[in-house]
Amino acid sequence: MPVEIKELVIKAVVNENGNNAAASATAAGQDSGSQDAIIKLCVDKVLEILKDQKER
Repeated sequence: MPVEIKELVIKAVVNENGNNAAASATAAGQDSGSQDAIIKLCVDKVLEILKDQKER
């Protein structure tokens, strides 16, 4: 039976202290540029997950 998603809620926490390697790498760039990069990565990951679910 297929599952229909009517609402998708994505929550992300960005730590700007540099404790995480990914956070420290993105914190080195500009604020708006790093936010755009994080958003793009999140969107790409969600689209990849949806594509994998659709193939099943």
